[in-house]
Amino acid sequence: MTKTEVLTWKIGGVAGAGQQVAGLIFAKACSRGGLFTFDSSEYPSRIRGGLVTYRLSISNKPVTAIYRSTQLLIALTQEAFDYCQPDVVSGGVILYDSDTFKPGRKGFDGIKAYPLPLKKLGDEAGIPPLAANMLAIGATVALLKYDLAIVRQTIAEVFRDKGSEVVVMNQKAVQAGFDYARKNLEPGKFPFTLSPVKNRPADKILVTASDMVALGAISAGCKFLASYPMTPASPILHDLINWAEKSGMFVIQPEDEISAIHMAIGAAYAGVRSMTATSGGGFALMTEGLALAAMTETPLVIVEGQRPGPATGLPTWTAQGDLAYLTKAGHGEFIRVILAPGDAAEAYELTGQAFNLAEKYQIPVFILLDKYILEGHQSIAVPANNFKIERGEILTEKDLAGIKGYKRYLNTKTGISPRAIPGCRGGIHLANSDEHDEFGYSIEGFSAKVVAEQAEKRFRKLSRLLAELPKPKLFGPKKARLTLLGWGSTKGPVLEAMKDLPQVNYLHITAPWPMSESTMKKALQGQRRIVAIENNFTGQFAEILRGQTGIKVTDRISKYNGAQFYPDEIVAQVKRLITSKG
Repeated sequence: MTKTEVLTWKIGGVAGAGQQVAGLIFAKACSRGGLFTFDSSEYPSRIRGGLVTYRLSISNKPVTAIYRSTQLLIALTQEAFDYCQPDVVSGGVILYDSDTFKPGRKGFDGIKAYPLPLKKLGDEAGIPPLAANMLAIGATVALLKYDLAIVRQTIAEVFRDKGSEVVVMNQKAVQAGFDYARKNLEPGKFPFTLSPVKNRPADKILVTASDMVALGAISAGCKFLASYPMTPASPILHDLINWAEKSGMFVIQPEDEISAIHMAIGAAYAGVRSMTATSGGGFALMTEGLALAAMTETPLVIVEGQRPGPATGLPTWTAQGDLAYLTKAGHGEFIRVILAPGDAAEAYELTGQAFNLAEKYQIPVFILLDKYILEGHQSIAVPANNFKIERGEILTEKDLAGIKGYKRYLNTKTGISPRAIPGCRGGIHLANSDEHDEFGYSIEGFSAKVVAEQAEKRFRKLSRLLAELPKPKLFGPKKARLTLLGWGSTKGPVLEAMKDLPQVNYLHITAPWPMSESTMKKALQGQRRIVAIENNFTGQFAEILRGQTGIKVTDRISKYNGAQFYPDEIVAQVKRLITSKG
């Protein structure tokens, strides 16, 4: 590479033309060469038509976010050219499909624009139109002087199941694009290069947070998923369906989200670890079921993939707009936990923890993510499969034999009532959605003492639960001029931005609810200036922090246009805050 630590490549064209597949192949080829990548795709909520882009940031060091500054752009349509061109840096190159359109001028403030006649090249090479994007990948490899052999091998791996004819066709397309670029596009003058790493990490994989939630669920012993597809949570369903035979998990797509959560509750009541996955709009249909899980004290894990709202909002874009909603969703008062992974690695770790917390405390636990990391591929180390499965107080038949008159909702000191799995001798009980006594029998308000006892019992779990939640993690110096405070997917862009912000540290929150006042005050003790950074309009975590602890943030950095934060805009806003207030 040149002096820049991160190189960003982007391709844009009409929806359905396959640039996401081509881009992912290039990402895999970079990963096979030992490089680190992070990708993101922008696309409309329709099958055909409209603009689709795929952006890939590449480095020989770990990269945790997408960069806006683009060194190489492949524009397959005029719309893609116009939309993406402002992000191309001076010295960068735009390759445009000259068989489709011609830009108005060749020079763009130090940017070179070269024609790439995809139809002509395809016709000459005998390649069908569906492989045109692979021609663009070949041209990319030539310009960046990357190893073509690695790309060819990656194509063979990706298309292996489609047969040798498909593999050969795509390899031929890459070669044709490569040869054209070397002859016509002056790769020797292009200032940016990619080189495979000599000592390649052997334990690196390219995955999304969706993949890692699915793998985390399998490793944690989940045996049932009921999920109705809804962007951006659908890939979790797709992964677990594909892996169901090997994992032994029962996976079902029911008729709607209401059925999904009640199936998951039923499976959990029957004794297996279960999960459902949806987006904000889908979860809105699940809230009555959420309250059912709380009242019956049935363990339940819910994955909620955020996208901009309200209503249908922007179905294929990203946001952090559902945190406040999840803290209060469902009628009545009950404990729930919200875990918010910041990247693919945390998605795996926190999924395992979610199942343990759900069963130990017999509560619903959310895994709250968003489109940016659910669909963005990232290079990470292979996680260790060392989950300790903690199922909590589950009674065996031997335990039940020593109990006279088993009480499912026994009023214990910890608030956790020992749970009997249906079918166990001596464990017959009611799991009642009405308020109930210790046996599970419905009670009315006339039994005020019992009502209060059961409510207090359920909330008695809280102090023990708070001690077990993941603690905030500080990145950067212990003392800093300014502390960025964020949760979930802001982590990656902030960590990249901090490379240019030596006087700044970052406190990353993975358990935004419930909140321990003492834990947060300790984590922020001595920090001079606290700036909340969130992908929402109202600063939802900052408001929760103030309400639960009295801690007020000094400033806020907010973004709510459907896009994730870019490192460069965080750098600019932080420097502006430092300059303006000292």
